[in-house]
Amino acid sequence: MARFTLPRDIYHGKGSLEELKRFHGKRAVICVGGGSMKRFGFLERAVSYLKEAGMEVSLIEGIESDPSVDTVIKGAEKMLAFQPDWIVAIGGGSPIDAAKAMWIKYENPDCTFEDMCRVFGLPKLRNKAHFCAVSSTSGTATEVTAFSIITDYEKGVKYPIADFEITPDVAIVDPELAETMPKKLVAHTGMDAMTHAIEAYVSAAHCDFTDPLAIHAIEMIMKDLIPSYNGDMAARDRMHNAQCLAGMAFSNALLGIVHSMAHKTGAVFADCGAHIIHGAANAMYLPKVISFNAKNSEAKRRYGVIVDYMGITDKRASDNEKVSALIAYLRNMNDEMNIPHGIQSYGKDSYPCEQGFVPENIFLDRLHNIAVNAIADACTASNPRQPSVEEMEKLLKCCYYDTEVDF
Repeated sequence: MARFTLPRDIYHGKGSLEELKRFHGKRAVICVGGGSMKRFGFLERAVSYLKEAGMEVSLIEGIESDPSVDTVIKGAEKMLAFQPDWIVAIGGGSPIDAAKAMWIKYENPDCTFEDMCRVFGLPKLRNKAHFCAVSSTSGTATEVTAFSIITDYEKGVKYPIADFEITPDVAIVDPELAETMPKKLVAHTGMDAMTHAIEAYVSAAHCDFTDPLAIHAIEMIMKDLIPSYNGDMAARDRMHNAQCLAGMAFSNALLGIVHSMAHKTGAVFADCGAHIIHGAANAMYLPKVISFNAKNSEAKRRYGVIVDYMGITDKRASDNEKVSALIAYLRNMNDEMNIPHGIQSYGKDSYPCEQGFVPENIFLDRLHNIAVNAIADACTASNPRQPSVEEMEKLLKCCYYDTEVDF
């Protein structure tokens, strides 16, 4: 038996943020990030709508990118003091992910972070509050997923929390919020969405309910991501829907080792000033993982189906030719959006980035531990080809140096 779970309600289209005024409750807490939602007026509107619904409103502001365990604990303490019956998270993936973890702790104060990380092992929620997610970026799709990513900075590891309990009750997919994204964020979140859709389609846990969502998301992202990056706001509006479809697919089909590797490399170099942004990591690693997974015959066939839908080769081409075409297409997308092909180039002059870059000696010194942690990541189990630690080390080296995967 398998399970397919989505939010009960998804409100989409311009102006859908206004649905907040029709919520029922006494108290609502809004979780928000670093300030863009305030600058563009969306936070003020959300507060106004909830007050119009008759609720007292409290704010948890300043949630950082890649939220920490400490942020989660402090936010849950504020919720315990305020006792909301609605938790509304507005912004990118970080405030929504953090709010999901705060929700767990608010409803179950004795639940530790280690308890939260037991895959599909969370206690029941919704005894105190319901959850609404309002996404401002077009990539993470956390507004419709059963996942949250929280970073333990002491260990330098991102941990995925995975359980259908944290699937939001309500998702608001209002493209007006996404129109405020800076260009680099469009690129990173867009390639995150493409990775979600491709990994969901070839996942060992895919099914008849997830396949159409993944394929249609890929078709939409192929058509609209580059125009969105170049400032086409109609394309950016459509990308907001596309990333949500990809999220619906992967929340139920799960993901693969692109995400396992991104989770375990994102923060592990932070102590030397090299933080690899999640969407950029996915963009760099996806072509390598496709090459690795294509050694599995069923994965190769399904990559070929993706290519047939994309229409980038003749349908009579061999599956090997289709895999090569898909890899070339994705690498070209990275080129068009100024995303490098390897960790070694990330943050250097060829790719201006405030996060710095990863020195070779530090990468090699930490390689084995990264590989071990990536194998243990929750996303690895649903990858179509299961790597050994040695193979994961080789794959990570390919991602660092941008070399061919031949094993």
